[in-house]
Amino acid sequence: MDTKDISTLIFNRILEEKEALSMRYKNTVDGIGNFYIDEVLPEELALEISRVFPKKEDMNLKKSLREYKHVAAQMDQYNPLLEKVIYAFQDERIVQLIGEICGTDQLEPDENLYAGGLSLMAKDNFLNPHLDNSHDKDRNKWRVFNLLYYVTPNWPDDGGGHLEVWPNGLENDPVTIHSRFNRLAVMATHQKSWHSVSPVVINGERCCISNYYFAESPLRKEDRFHVTSFRARPGDTLKDTVLKLDASIRMGIRKVFKKGIKENPHVYKKGEKKE
Repeated sequence: MDTKDISTLIFNRILEEKEALSMRYKNTVDGIGNFYIDEVLPEELALEISRVFPKKEDMNLKKSLREYKHVAAQMDQYNPLLEKVIYAFQDERIVQLIGEICGTDQLEPDENLYAGGLSLMAKDNFLNPHLDNSHDKDRNKWRVFNLLYYVTPNWPDDGGGHLEVWPNGLENDPVTIHSRFNRLAVMATHQKSWHSVSPVVINGERCCISNYYFAESPLRKEDRFHVTSFRARPGDTLKDTVLKLDASIRMGIRKVFKKGIKENPHVYKKGEKKE
């Protein structure tokens, strides 16, 4: 099965639910527009994706006050099926369909997988509330949608590792979108789209395939350039102070160095496969 075959399966499945997904997005767009759809791919194919997902030891560890997870973007180091699935979500038919559901046109996928690709979260891993970087790696396009496809069979709702969106700010409770097997979650990214991943509390590995869509213009007129900005969970005042200072410093650096002091390593550099 090639990338086009997989993208056709995804496209047809989303098309089946287009009306319901459009309504879900419309009902949430005033906060953080989002929707999700289950049974995205045939079960056997989704299980095969899970089987070939890399072990955490073969991925890059990101561990700090901000986050604790394992990621990968250099796709030619892994099973070819994973690259096919990632780029299937970049098929122009799917990009256009997502745009129609969300009432947005001129969307563009990111072949560089800047901050996209593969992620794995094991016990005690987490992702604090944050705003995604507002732009692509060259700071030319606006990041507007985040696509998360979950591939861990039988992942329990009480296991943690779930997407949380905070449409009413960090002073109020988040809305949880569970990372159930074979589910695609789509979330708008803008100046107020605070989101997080709840800490994993079981011995298991929650695996995800992610893509971002970009556009010439932001989703909201008031959006301004910002770096990825983290906050602490409600109640953790000391950590919140440190993380706000961290974001302020990094934002100051980007005002001087448009693309940062060093290149973000989380991109897919095709043709640079490691031996």
